[in-house]
Parts: sequence; C-alpha cells; structure tokens
Amino acid sequence: MEGPVRKAVIAGSWYPGDPESLRRDIRRYLDSACVEPPEGKPVALVSPHAGYLYSGPVAAFAYKAVEGLSYTTVVVISPSHRVAFPSVSVWPSGAYETPLGRIEVDEALCSELLEWPVFTDDTRPHAREHALEIQLPFLQVTLGSFKLCPLIMGSQDADVCESVARALHEAVLSPEDTLVVASSDLSHFHRSATAERMDLAVAKYLESFDITSLSKALDRSEVEACGGGPILTAMIYAKLLGRTTSRVLRYAHSGHVTGDNSSVVGYLAALIR
Repeated sequence: MEGPVRKAVIAGSWYPGDPESLRRDIRRYLDSACVEPPEGKPVALVSPHAGYLYSGPVAAFAYKAVEGLSYTTVVVISPSHRVAFPSVSVWPSGAYETPLGRIEVDEALCSELLEWPVFTDDTRPHAREHALEIQLPFLQVTLGSFKLCPLIMGSQDADVCESVARALHEAVLSPEDTLVVASSDLSHFHRSATAERMDLAVAKYLESFDITSLSKALDRSEVEACGGGPILTAMIYAKLLGRTTSRVLRYAHSGHVTGDNSSVVGYLAALIR
C-alpha cells in the first residue's frame, strides 16, 4: 500500500483509541441493535457522526444491516465541518487509518471521479474532519476487508448532489459490490419536541424516498441535516440504479443519553436497497 496515510485524529476522544476497547464498544452496540435482515443487499446507508457515546447505538442499526456482507468498495460521503470550499474533496490515494488498522483507498474509483469538475484532489478538508473518520471503525468491524472512496462535500447544493450521484453512477463498475455511506446528524440544539418533529419529517421523506420534498424542506430550513447533501446524493445515486426502497432503522437524540431535553442533536440510521 503506497501513498499518503490519513491518520486518525479523533481516536481517543470521539471514540476509543485503544483497539480492543474500540472493537468491544462497537460489538456491544451491534449486539444491542435488532435489525430485520433486509430483502436484498443494501446499496446505501445513512449513519450519524457524533461521538460514539451519543450516536454509536444509533449508527449500529445501520451497520448491523450490512454485517457479514461483502463489499469491495465503500464510498463514505461526509459534510465538511471545518473547511469551506465549493466542490467535493477526494482523498485519492494511499489509505485512511484508524486504531483498527489501515483501509486502502480505491485509487481507480477516485481517479475516475476526479475526471468530473465537481471533484478536487485538494485533501486539506480531510485533515481534521470527524464525520468521515467516525464511520470507519464500524465498517472495519462489520465488513472486514474493503477499499475506501473518501468524499467530503464542501458544497451541498442540489446541483452538486446531482453531479456527485451521476459521477458515482458512471464510475462505479459493480454497484452490487459497492456501498455508499451518507454521514449525517439531523437537527441541532432545539428542544426535544421540536427536534423530534423536524427529524421525523426527514425520516418520512426517507421512508417514502421523496428526494424532491426532502431537498425543498432542507432548503427552507423546515428540517435540518448537517449531511443533507450526502443523504440526497446517496438517494439520487440509488435512484439511478433503480434502487428506491429505503427503511429507517432507528432514531434517537442526545437527550436520550444526557437526560437534558432543552437542547438536543438528532441521530438517524437508515438503509437503501
């Protein structure tokens, strides 16, 4: 494996830095997640990206749905929390590293995507971004071996989502062997009743696979999702494949952990098959 290695930057804070503790925590979350096996292999997941103490039990429902399945490549699409830029950043070669080991980048797929003007190989947005990294240990535990296509969206505009989805549709040679993970939390810092109303609207649009209504609701701030672009991109990509069945597997918010319902963050796990 040659090329640059993106080292873990939130291990030991957002999730355990010790490999045994990390694997044990993920295993505990997965064992507590009861998911009816999907009819057909999922093509995409939606998973939250807070610290594992808060969102790990919810993320486990998404990853439980693919545990033991085989994918050659996983495309993780993340929002950018720290760097503002107008395109989508690809980490094009080398590897991503977590306490559980290194994940080789799918250089062929990344190279194909970089032929599209919506993508850039400027990797600076990856340096401190948590929303992509936090998905990886769950993937390592549930899938084992796979290659990674790491994407960070600086712009989540509708036309960018469409372009990324179409680029993936053309570049992914084996959709059955490729999993797309949309990394997103939902509403931020509302009272629990308001958060639940907004977040359950997102769940409704996902369950009905209503891309247009979800996009409009996000634009109007009727609902919130910091990874709304990744979610929409995953849905558009799945639709291009003719895969339009989605299921929300779990919803919770931070108040369920802290007991403080005055200002919460929402978390959702879903699959698309």
